[in-house]
Amino acid sequence: MSKKRQKPFRPAGKVSRLAFTDEERADVTLEKPLKKAEKTADKLEKSHEKIPKKKIIVTERTLNTSTGKNEVRLYFEETDKPKPPSKLAHGIKSVPQKELLAQVHKEIRKSEQDNVGVEAAHKTEEGAEFVTRRLQSAYRSHKLNPYLQLSKAEKSTVKAEINYLYRKRMKDSPQLTSNPISRWQQKQMIKKEYLAARYGNGAKTSQQAASGTKKAAATVAETADKLIQYIGSHRKVVFMLLAISAVIVVLMSTVSSCSLMLQGGLNSIISTSYTSEDPDIVATDNNYIALENALQQRIDNIESEYPDYDEYRYDLDTIGHNPHELAAYLTALLQTYKPNEVQSELKRIFDSQYKLTLTPVVEVRYRTETRTDTWTDAEGNRHRDTYTVQVPYNYYILNVKLDNFTVTAIANRQLNNEQLEMYSVYLETRGNKPFIFGGGTNNSAPSTDLSGVRFQNGTRLGNQNIVNIAKEQVGNVGGQPFWSWYGFSSRVEWCACFVSWCLNQAGYSDPKFAACNSQGVPWFRNHGQWANGNYKDLAPGDVIFFDWEGDGSADHVGIVIGTDGKRVYTVEGNSGDSCRIRDYDLNSKVIMGYGLMN
Repeated sequence: MSKKRQKPFRPAGKVSRLAFTDEERADVTLEKPLKKAEKTADKLEKSHEKIPKKKIIVTERTLNTSTGKNEVRLYFEETDKPKPPSKLAHGIKSVPQKELLAQVHKEIRKSEQDNVGVEAAHKTEEGAEFVTRRLQSAYRSHKLNPYLQLSKAEKSTVKAEINYLYRKRMKDSPQLTSNPISRWQQKQMIKKEYLAARYGNGAKTSQQAASGTKKAAATVAETADKLIQYIGSHRKVVFMLLAISAVIVVLMSTVSSCSLMLQGGLNSIISTSYTSEDPDIVATDNNYIALENALQQRIDNIESEYPDYDEYRYDLDTIGHNPHELAAYLTALLQTYKPNEVQSELKRIFDSQYKLTLTPVVEVRYRTETRTDTWTDAEGNRHRDTYTVQVPYNYYILNVKLDNFTVTAIANRQLNNEQLEMYSVYLETRGNKPFIFGGGTNNSAPSTDLSGVRFQNGTRLGNQNIVNIAKEQVGNVGGQPFWSWYGFSSRVEWCACFVSWCLNQAGYSDPKFAACNSQGVPWFRNHGQWANGNYKDLAPGDVIFFDWEGDGSADHVGIVIGTDGKRVYTVEGNSGDSCRIRDYDLNSKVIMGYGLMN
């Protein structure tokens, strides 16, 4: 390509910044995004001014009206220099040269072992080549820097202006803010329209457009005359063609609509789903639970680690997190992740969510002591007096306070606006994987009728009070108050919270768990109260764990009502997001095991 036809790095005619009206500038709600858009646009213009310039010769032909001849005028025009090749492109281009140089060095090394002088000269040459490469690399970086800064400023401007347009759209149409998915879809549509306007091919010039319009109008008029003549002589044929065309149009519209609906539905599902692999998401959450378990163990051991206190005062928030909040946060921040890649990020989130404070306090207290004095009077008689005194002493107190700030609170502080929008979407849809962490079932069938069931009494009495408390909750939808009682600020998969709540209402402080596999099952196993799925001596109030996928991991939990010898009857929370009564074959493979309550 000749120098005259080379395009500048940033072609002229591109839209560089938004224009704001006085009304928009006066709007307080748009002030912050408007200032951000103007600031980034100013930086973009300054970056563009720093692009190296060059002068090219431009030929201009004009008609001299007095002589009637064309005159040619040459002048210099300043334009942007083209962007130099990137380091990668330069590296690829120089591969043959590097290969040849490597072969030369290889041949020299074969003989340098026998000649000290050759070896010394070769080392000096290699050092000089290294310095030269470093200098060349630094020079290329220096030449590329203005273009890199311009590209960075361009991206910042695009992001800020899209955010302004989005905020303005939400202000003008409040009904679009009804839910996170709607807001996300609006932002994507605005982004698409903005990018098309900013980087589109652009319209033709006004003269080209006018000329094209005139020619099109003449062609249409001529075609219309011929069409009218044809219709007049072939009426029947035309009517048949119109009828067939109407049917085709209806069919094509239907197919097109279905295709668009399907495409839109698939895009919506994909864009609102967790993007990491399921095992990675679950393993990452288990790693976070391990951090929480270590924190709980530390609190449990405080009195043994700090034994020199007279009193320990505890003010503790619940240790626990909503696993969907954690998955939504990591997905919005990183898109995809693996457990070994996010260890430092998990620690950072954990340190932000939990704050354990130990505050020693010394109080001066008084205790009553009885004392006795003896004395002799002037006549030689001995006397004995008993009295009490208040004696001060130091009373040592250790205040233990744990604050749980929740993952959502961290997201509001750490994520930018776009990431926060996606966080809300993932949390709303639960990543389209509502039961990835266990804790529920999609079964929304009516509760099992127990009116004709005759329960068999085994050797274990169980605890009927637990069952009565659980059965009173049948019909509850959404899991409130169970998950809020546990300490969560928003809905979680609440079957484990339901079981823990029922046990607590029946007088049991333990077990208390919000996760079936990582907390519930280990508690019963560690306390010697676990029985495998083939256990038959069931009792009312036992805790039943389910493994839907047969992978050895507990997915759901409920409370045993009893058994008739063939089937086991249960009360379960979060069964189709409700509390329902269910029944299973005693030999069902989905029954992982039982937590025995006596």
